Amino acid sequence: VDAGGRALVVVLDATERALTGRAPTPAAQHVPTPLAASGDDFVEGGPAYEVMYLLDADESEIAPLRHTLDALGDSLVVVGGDRLWNVHVHVDDVGAAIEAGLQAGRPYRIAVTHFADQVARQQGRQRSGRAVVVAATGAGLADLCREAGAHVLEFTRERPVDVATMLETLRGLDAEEVVVLPNNQRYVGLFDAAAKQVRADGVRVAVIPTHAQVQGLAALAVHDPGRDFDEDVVAMSSAAAHTQHGAVTVAVEPGITMAGPCEAGDVLGVVSGDFAVVGSDVAEVADAVLDRLLSPTAELVTLVVGDGADHTVAQTLSRRLRDERVDVDVVVYEGGQENYPLFVAVE
Repeated sequence: VDAGGRALVVVLDATERALTGRAPTPAAQHVPTPLAASGDDFVEGGPAYEVMYLLDADESEIAPLRHTLDALGDSLVVVGGDRLWNVHVHVDDVGAAIEAGLQAGRPYRIAVTHFADQVARQQGRQRSGRAVVVAATGAGLADLCREAGAHVLEFTRERPVDVATMLETLRGLDAEEVVVLPNNQRYVGLFDAAAKQVRADGVRVAVIPTHAQVQGLAALAVHDPGRDFDEDVVAMSSAAAHTQHGAVTVAVEPGITMAGPCEAGDVLGVVSGDFAVVGSDVAEVADAVLDRLLSPTAELVTLVVGDGADHTVAQTLSRRLRDERVDVDVVVYEGGQENYPLFVAVE
């Protein structure tokens, strides 16, 4: 049964169930050869490779091409016209199939699939459940994410996360549904690229474009594996999007920022990803960042203390909030992140 025949069987099974109320015999009992999970018309014992390409050739070359490819394998399809032809064939000799195209004209967009690899990837593991993958910097933040049940990819400025590591992590999970929190603007596109490859294995993957660690914490706080996948992704996305984020860091070299020029050693306040404050004192800059993030509707402030940072800064901010905003709860975490004495989130 090829892909089209399998589709017809599904339609007939559904029709029988609708008209008679009887469940049809499972397909596995009357389809003797396994099908690739992707729907390709692969039959065990047949050719090992699928070869597809577009071909720029005269119509006079197509009949000889069909004759050559037909002798090489099966499932041959050559369709098109006006010098543009789409070629599809299952063969054991990939080189010969491509050489036939070269003799007929100019093949391009050549795609080769090894059926054994495809089937092993798609059927080799039974996946179930939902997983959350988080990119985190700092031992404290990584531990917080693990406590929330997430799979953590730790990174530093010297040891960033690359696409290969992301892909290995996503493929190493046993989950059929995965939510990804990049927590860094540079990683959003990389995770998207890795997710696209994993989706080809039949895994549902949603990449929520979190740009800050504290956005990831907010998303994790509302994660519920008992919810429908789409509902869970929407809830986590909403929590991340409604989290105002800022940070305090120290300039390592002179430069020009949105808040004006800075020198090496200056304290910089970051608001929603942009440098918004330039100063000389960590406590003063942190206070200014918090002022810019706070709103009349704020309910929760999260302070994440960095590696080697002065803890009195977070304590001073906490006391100020307790005195001035009794309606706002404050949570302080030991994040351990490098280069940033403080991360700030307002929800």
